[in-house]
Amino acid sequence: MDFYNLGSVGWLESQLIYHALPRLGMEGLILLSPNSPYVCIGRHQDAEQEVDLAFCESQGIPVFRREVGGGAVYLDGQQIFYQLVIRRDRLVAQGSKDDFYRRTLAPVIAACRDLGLEASYKPVNDILVGGRKISGNGAGEIGDAIILVGNLILDFDYDMMSRVLRVPDEKFRDKVNKSLRDNLTTLGRELPAPPTMERVAAVLAVRFAELLGPLTPQALPPAVLAEVKRLAPELTAEPWLMRRGRQQPGRQIKVAAGREVIQRAYKAPGGLIRGTFELADGRFAAVEFSGDFFFFPPAELDALALALVGAPRAEAGAIIEAFYAQRGIESPGVTPADLARVLAEDARV
Repeated sequence: MDFYNLGSVGWLESQLIYHALPRLGMEGLILLSPNSPYVCIGRHQDAEQEVDLAFCESQGIPVFRREVGGGAVYLDGQQIFYQLVIRRDRLVAQGSKDDFYRRTLAPVIAACRDLGLEASYKPVNDILVGGRKISGNGAGEIGDAIILVGNLILDFDYDMMSRVLRVPDEKFRDKVNKSLRDNLTTLGRELPAPPTMERVAAVLAVRFAELLGPLTPQALPPAVLAEVKRLAPELTAEPWLMRRGRQQPGRQIKVAAGREVIQRAYKAPGGLIRGTFELADGRFAAVEFSGDFFFFPPAELDALALALVGAPRAEAGAIIEAFYAQRGIESPGVTPADLARVLAEDARV
């Protein structure tokens, strides 16, 4: 398989190369890093809902919509990207998307272990070290090819990641920042002497060759460079970036596989209820209620939030009902079902 070990490239090229190869009927493994920061959103996201576009513009941070799904991410030169473009009829591409992730992320896990890290796979598409995400990945289809895109993080700007996201308020931003620091790690954080980009690229190449067969180092062909140039206006045009994606009630930010920070609001007859909470594998890791409703005794609202921590999301309604009954709660115009509504998976608020 052709192997493009490109080192540092322009931020736009770091995305357009893997968009160009399948359009030309070409395969390849690409390793690179962007030479300047940018924000990248998934194919199905709403840019205005996910990203603070005004802040990004004020800081000169470009925003790009890729043709692969997944969430909004802040990317910079402290991350090495691996991008695999492979025909659908190849054996490695057969089976479900979960099979594809397991198969193609095995070389990355092996590379992490070569670097001295006890890495493991967490479905659907994360690699963990010490329970924290060190690699995020996405898969998509372009033409007759299946694409894997992912990264290994040498260092990470947690503050900037939490800043470029659009959030309902600064308190929510603080929760996102803390959750990122608690659940996202880096090679520099985990190793006493972090490896160079060149070392990481070399280890990744060896391990991917075990999956893909011999890799043939190549310079980017003129046809790929021409296709990158052709695609640039199309995939940076405002209609593509600003197309409406999936609308979510409230705000929901995925930090790692199974880890999300969410805020939802609901206008009950007794006032506005706002729920801000963190989920870890479907269980509440933190919960906070706020709003302009009445709750008696007032101090019991914090106790209710604490009672939900550790519980499965699906049991929120039953726990709130039981709490009301046990503590003699009164909340005029706000029922236990109203409070549960802002925590529910199928909320329509």
